[in-house]
Amino acid sequence: MRAITNQAGPELREAIDHWAERITTSAGRRAAEMFTAMMLDTWCTTMSRTEDRTFVITGDIPAMWLRDSSAQVLPFLQLTDVAEVVDVLRGLVREQWRCIALDPYANAFNASDTGAHFDTDDLELHPGVWERKYEIDSLAFPVQLAHQLWQSTGDASHLDETVRAGCHDIVALWRTEQQHEELSRYRHIRPDEPQDTLAADGRGTPVAVTGMTWSGFRPSDDACAFGYNIPAQLMAVMALRMINEFATLWNDTDLRERASALAGDIGAGVDAHAMVEGRFAYEVDGLGNALCMDDANMPSLLSLPLTSDVTAEDSRYTATRAWILSPANPFFYEGRAASGIGSPHTPERYIWHIAIAVQGLTGNMAEARSCLETLLATDGDTGQMHEGFHADDPTQFTREWFSWANSMACALMMRIASA
Repeated sequence: MRAITNQAGPELREAIDHWAERITTSAGRRAAEMFTAMMLDTWCTTMSRTEDRTFVITGDIPAMWLRDSSAQVLPFLQLTDVAEVVDVLRGLVREQWRCIALDPYANAFNASDTGAHFDTDDLELHPGVWERKYEIDSLAFPVQLAHQLWQSTGDASHLDETVRAGCHDIVALWRTEQQHEELSRYRHIRPDEPQDTLAADGRGTPVAVTGMTWSGFRPSDDACAFGYNIPAQLMAVMALRMINEFATLWNDTDLRERASALAGDIGAGVDAHAMVEGRFAYEVDGLGNALCMDDANMPSLLSLPLTSDVTAEDSRYTATRAWILSPANPFFYEGRAASGIGSPHTPERYIWHIAIAVQGLTGNMAEARSCLETLLATDGDTGQMHEGFHADDPTQFTREWFSWANSMACALMMRIASA
């Protein structure tokens, strides 16, 4: 049994039961039972509350990733008529922006300044930082969550001075990383783990100045092959649009103008360098090199309608989607149990439950139902989602406790139940 770190009150349990009834009608009793179990698992065992802050672990790792924690609460954004849900989500926003203030280059944090680190050899580690892999999405996801909470509740009280200062820091950092080689001090070196060490003594492979903003690592926490990860660029454009809206609320003309200008620069860089035969590349360097693939982790090319302003009807997206959901994508796997997108982060022929859920959330309703059937059939007889599972045998999987995958499956069930 997992330790209970956050109790679910009667109102929340009633709301989850209500959704479970709808899911029973639309997808069957087993889906509803898994929905209830996964929602309560995320709420009760990955969250802990200290005063007005909410800390969310990924599951089997005792640290909070800014990206993962944002995605883990995605289905709870549909329960903001429950007071305790709003309190917890506001607490998570406070915690995320506290973490960003500690170190905007970090991707994962401790609940306090414990000094715990994934690798003590990492450079410039604050005692509150678990890991310092710089990823654009680690800043974009908290912006999106803060915006989603505002839009869901109509209440902007969580958009306080800490968030405002953090938005200024994000815009400044992304502006600096437009000229990474000339202006950035960021390095990442792990002497005993070459796969987690950036090339050129931790600086990363060479890039041209393009208007896009550099990233050292992908949403998978794997090092970028080329410094401009395109799903992250497009998520940054969306986040900057949201920062622009925050700035209007704050009457902060300087922030609004700088965010708008930066979004224009990044968007123009994507238009000029990221397209290959009418579809998006996964990474480019602005020097003519492009990596054509997709990775299961969000933001991915598949997830663009969820993590950017690119719509599901955009011709660039539809062309990209068709390509990455085919054997042309080197990380698309087909097997006896399932087909779907995996990741170089996990073994070959391992498909990710997150990617199947994203496919369902971005496709038509028939595709959504098919993807849910696949999720239900590939839990490895555990009643939970996992990171990756073997395309031929779902009882072979990585990460028994991976809350992000559970939440994406719940979000897909809620979409189907709402149709």
